[in-house]
Amino acid sequence: MIQPYTTSVSVTADRDWLASRHGTDSTETITLDLTKFSKNTHYVEAAPGQIHGYVRSGVPVARITASGLYGPYDPAATDGRAVIAGLVYAEAPFTPGTTKVAAALFWHGTVNTAKIPGGIDPTKIVPNPAGAQIRFLGAVSA
Repeated sequence: MIQPYTTSVSVTADRDWLASRHGTDSTETITLDLTKFSKNTHYVEAAPGQIHGYVRSGVPVARITASGLYGPYDPAATDGRAVIAGLVYAEAPFTPGTTKVAAALFWHGTVNTAKIPGGIDPTKIVPNPAGAQIRFLGAVSA
C-alpha cells in the first residue's frame, strides 16, 4: 500500500536590512549562479533533516555578462559583477546539488547598510544607469 505524504517548508524572512517598504512591490525575477556565492556568507546549506538551503535575503548581486546569471556584487570584478543590480529580496531556497537558483531582485529603495549580509561599502559603488537605484543608510559594513 502506498501512503501519500505531504510536507511544507516555511521560512521567516529576515529583512532587517530594509529601511522602508518602497520598492518592495516591484521586484524582478532573476537566476543566481550559486557557484559564485560563498557558503555561510551569502547562503546557508540545508541542515540535517531539512531539504532546502537558502540564499540569504539582502545579499548584493550583479549580472554576470557572459551567462546573464547573477552572482555576488564585487566592485573589483571584471565579469560584470562590478555594477550592482540590487539585493536578493527574499530568502531563495534551493536543494542540495543545485547551481542555479531563482530569486527576487530588490533593485530600488532604501536599505540599512550595516545589516547587509556579507557587508557592503557604498563608497565603492560606481553609479551606472543599468545598475540599482538604492539609497544606503547608516554606517558602512565591511
